Amino acid sequence: MADLERRPDAEPGGTGADSGTELGGGTEPGAGSGAGGGPGTPTRNGPIFLVGCQRSGTTMLRLVLDSHSRVSCGPETRFLTDMRRIVGSDWERLARFGFTREDWLRRIADFFGGIHADYAHSRGKTRWADKTPLYALSIDFLAEVFPDAQFVHVIRDGRDVVVSHRKRFGYWSAVKCVVKWPRYIHTARAAGARLPAERYLELRYEDTVTDPEKAMRVLFEFLGEPWEAGVLDYQGKPHDVAGKYTVEADRRRAAARTDAAIYGSRVGTYRRELDPFLRVLVRIFSGSTLRELGYR
Repeated sequence: MADLERRPDAEPGGTGADSGTELGGGTEPGAGSGAGGGPGTPTRNGPIFLVGCQRSGTTMLRLVLDSHSRVSCGPETRFLTDMRRIVGSDWERLARFGFTREDWLRRIADFFGGIHADYAHSRGKTRWADKTPLYALSIDFLAEVFPDAQFVHVIRDGRDVVVSHRKRFGYWSAVKCVVKWPRYIHTARAAGARLPAERYLELRYEDTVTDPEKAMRVLFEFLGEPWEAGVLDYQGKPHDVAGKYTVEADRRRAAARTDAAIYGSRVGTYRRELDPFLRVLVRIFSGSTLRELGYR
């Protein structure tokens, strides 16, 4: 299986907007996005979007990010997908207001970034991140709204994702997942290939739970944030998460017989928990994507 990947092969530079432009409340004046400073000095300050198919480990990564002294990553938002439609397929109707599309994008950035920035500041943080798996399908739009944003795409073995959907949402959700998972993968990777390497990172779930420190060091180096060992012990820090998540996380840790926040007992669960019918569906609809990603 491939290691941590910066991005799919693509032409350098991509087609993203100028990363020096700042929109919305997610950045601070004078905060650069290039390299510089010592190992403990932040080198970026733009928004962070954590995306990936549901049940791929995005919540775990959200809590890791939220445990950093500078980064705030709150609850899912989801509504930017509606904004994408409004300035996209619904644009003809919206244009009657007389504002340009750029005006609308700026207002969206101001509103959304302002909410996140205020939330971050209320928690003593200076940089915000958003974890909404659904935004894997809207990276192009988000990159346009926030030209200095970075995207972290969490990828997990689709067979384990199907198993997790069945356990969390029921059998029909697992059936639909065999089609949904490759769609998320292909859409996000295609968008990532159009971005500069410093704006898009692929992070394998399996790598994060096998060697958490190595994987998280790669993540925070990509984000331009100084390394803090405490991010690996996120369960000991306060987070705005639903009570049911805490209960479920405690149950899973008990089943895995570990006190660690990050553990790998759920890797390869499809081998014992994926029934014959779902195996056939995975082979038909997800097989080529699994092979493309190096999953055997």
